[in-house]
Amino acid sequence: MNRVLLLTAGICFALTCRAQNDTTGVEKLKGPEGDTIRVGNLLIIRNGARDFTGNVPSLRIKTRRHHNYYHPSNVSTNWGIVDLGLASMNDKTMYSSPAAQQFAPGANKDWFKNRYGILPKTVDVNIWIFMQRFNLIHHWLNLKYGVGIELNNYRYEYNIRYLTNPTKVIMDTIQYSKNKLATDYATIPVMLNFNFTPHRRHPFGFSAGASFGYLYSSRQKLISHEHGKEKIFNDFDINSWKISYIGELQLGWVNFYGSYATKSIFGRGLDQVPYNFGVRIGNW
Repeated sequence: MNRVLLLTAGICFALTCRAQNDTTGVEKLKGPEGDTIRVGNLLIIRNGARDFTGNVPSLRIKTRRHHNYYHPSNVSTNWGIVDLGLASMNDKTMYSSPAAQQFAPGANKDWFKNRYGILPKTVDVNIWIFMQRFNLIHHWLNLKYGVGIELNNYRYEYNIRYLTNPTKVIMDTIQYSKNKLATDYATIPVMLNFNFTPHRRHPFGFSAGASFGYLYSSRQKLISHEHGKEKIFNDFDINSWKISYIGELQLGWVNFYGSYATKSIFGRGLDQVPYNFGVRIGNW
């Protein structure tokens, strides 16, 4: 009985569609499977065959699925990307050398130990005004570049103090509750991007390249009971330019980044190479 009702409904629907020649979304076809009527994603096929009882012609209903792929443009731009990570130094200084002792008399590697703790104090925060991706080869290989600022904060464990004119580092007798060196760079990153899933809105892949940063501000911030809050602006013989090797790992919604400078942050005395790593927050 159910087959009879289904067949009757299908035949009535087919006759109604045949009578309305200009009905929107209805298409009548002839093919090897028999009479076919397509209504949107609904496909009704009558092939004239009989079912196992030998009485009723078979009627099949199919649905059609459309796969909507993401089609990336040749040039795509992402605005307002933020990096949140940790900052550190690879200290390769020979503290027994005359240059190191002149710059930081009596110093050793422990002087420049950074403070981390449960809530990290030595941090890297980068704000990229924009990053752009330019298609090179079928969206699998792209050129990626941008403009932004890098904000590095090195929070010291011990009471070191930077003197100026000339720059010198001493171990102070004052107990500081806060002691950090901050360096801010205007930076341009340039990378080759390898996209393994170019038709995903949030792809999987990685990027590698270099960044070119110019130091526009550096300062030491100190807080003590004796002097309160102090903020000393100076270049402290820090190199004006920072060139770093950079990389980015894209895992769908989650992106990680890392950087490693090509040389010491200081122009003389100390050989401390900065590096950063963390999470990149942005949505292509």
